[in-house]
Amino acid sequence: QLQASGGGLVQAGGSLRLSCAASGRTFTMSWFRQAPGKEREFVVAIRWNSGTTFYANSVKGRFTISRDNAKNTVYLQMNRLKPEDTAVYYCAGSSRTLIMSMIEGPYDYWGQGTQVTVSS
Repeated sequence: QLQASGGGLVQAGGSLRLSCAASGRTFTMSWFRQAPGKEREFVVAIRWNSGTTFYANSVKGRFTISRDNAKNTVYLQMNRLKPEDTAVYYCAGSSRTLIMSMIEGPYDYWGQGTQVTVSS
């Protein structure tokens, strides 16, 4: 259902863009991330129809989520990356709710994860 791509290795202060292509339609799409030894955490969410977004405080002002309805793809533009952004990034989609949830429960589709490594 969801195919994530675009991760890689970048120096601190650099940029990366992640993509998540969806084969079906969901109400909301989000990105989560999981750093080594830590629990998976919410990063950002977007509603397909309105484009309304919601960001975690840790990425606000540096990351931007967007969607291309024609391509059924969500993008995460990550600027001014920091070493603490290093994690596996997962896209998630919910076909059940418009709520842009910060917890995993409402999301019924998950991408395979893409590694982002930021070197200092």
